[in-house]
Amino acid sequence: MKSQALTCLLPLLLLAPAATSGEEPASPRPNVLLIVIDDLNDWVGCLGGHPQSLTPNIDALAQRGLLFGNAHCNGPICNPSRVSLFTGVRPSSSGIYLNNHRFRAADSQLKDAVTLPQQFARHGYQTAGCGKLFHGSRGKNNFQVYGPAGGQGPLPEKRLNCPPEQSRSKLWDWGVFPAEEGNSYNDIADARWAARRLRQEQEKPFFLGCGFYRPHVPFFAPQRFFDRHPLAEVMLPTVLQTDRDDIPRFALELTHNPLPPSHDWFVESGKWQQAVQSYLACISFTDNNVGRLIKALDNGPHAENTWIVLFSDHGFFLGEKQRWAKQSLWERATRVPLVIVPPRNQADQFGTPGRRCDRPVELLGIYPTLLEACGLPGPVDQLEGQSLLPLLKDSTTDWPHLAITTHNGNNHAVRDDRYRYIRYADGSEELYDLKQDAAEWKNLAGDPALEQVKTRLARAVPRKTAAPPTGGAPKSP
Repeated sequence: MKSQALTCLLPLLLLAPAATSGEEPASPRPNVLLIVIDDLNDWVGCLGGHPQSLTPNIDALAQRGLLFGNAHCNGPICNPSRVSLFTGVRPSSSGIYLNNHRFRAADSQLKDAVTLPQQFARHGYQTAGCGKLFHGSRGKNNFQVYGPAGGQGPLPEKRLNCPPEQSRSKLWDWGVFPAEEGNSYNDIADARWAARRLRQEQEKPFFLGCGFYRPHVPFFAPQRFFDRHPLAEVMLPTVLQTDRDDIPRFALELTHNPLPPSHDWFVESGKWQQAVQSYLACISFTDNNVGRLIKALDNGPHAENTWIVLFSDHGFFLGEKQRWAKQSLWERATRVPLVIVPPRNQADQFGTPGRRCDRPVELLGIYPTLLEACGLPGPVDQLEGQSLLPLLKDSTTDWPHLAITTHNGNNHAVRDDRYRYIRYADGSEELYDLKQDAAEWKNLAGDPALEQVKTRLARAVPRKTAAPPTGGAPKSP
């Protein structure tokens, strides 16, 4: 069932045709470099999520623009998150909740939606992408040019550390593989391809997206990134054994994931520290690839006139709440790094670089932000996200908006500056005071003193739940 917002949105997305090839803009239009990272939670140096995370390139990028410290995905799984941010439509409005939901299916409410790169192409931009941008291999036809598709590889013939009986998915594994860097790593091939384009002159303004697969499982990286995180020194997340006692039964069932090994197995087998080390190594590896892109941009012909947006599609659990992976509405799964850097030649129009903004924002805001930033006509006011440009200009400006994440049908989390409210499809609730309880150990939903807080946040819960498309897709790992 189409929501009213979506009914208004789709006709507006089908905008007037792009300017003819003979038209020249009054001034050079800015380029866009979009860097998408898979499964990266807040274990980034500038966010402080893990004290041993080493991300010098991402940290340096944050010093050039605005770091959003309270940014959240709109769906805590790859496909719904990416479809939402690339179409500007909430999962609750589109019905895209799971990885096997095809947003271009014949009965999908998004079958005719114009995606972010398509919108740029309609208005004279050269669009190119590589790696994992949309989920899996989908979405390549949304770009005019597409390079290496990326993926999990390379993979060993046999698992390194996770016994097959602990997970039916071969992706649940970790360790050094292969030991040396090279084009056998898909992420390196993607970084090199995108870097070459950044070093080249372009006839038109460009929209370039590069999607890195790591730190998604398997947690494989070259040896030198493991050397930065000696196993004996790796610090584990703090876990409260009674954490799940006040969580609704519906939440426990909704967030159950049969693919990763159980947390008890990680603890009892002694593999927990090893897996955390591998995740940290993968983060360092991806940060190094981010550095390849930024170096190519800074040393190339587009250094002065390019917007840079870096973000992760969702977070990831590594034992917190005694669980692994994402697929939940808690902070660890929804909170993501988000950095936006204006072009150098527009720096005087924005606030002092190196700031941090802790207002609640959504990845849904990337679409309208880039349209507004590049001066493109489009449905900025009709998209379901809010442009973040006001915060880029003044991070202290009034910001009444909240961040909403949806996991499967009719399960939602609402985040403001301090609290997280969760309502599940059966009516059960959770409420956390992130100022006092950053790990979300104490569910305050039944506290009478916070009834007004809960009521206020509950008003933001989407009222309608769109049905998913019935046209499925091949299962993704």
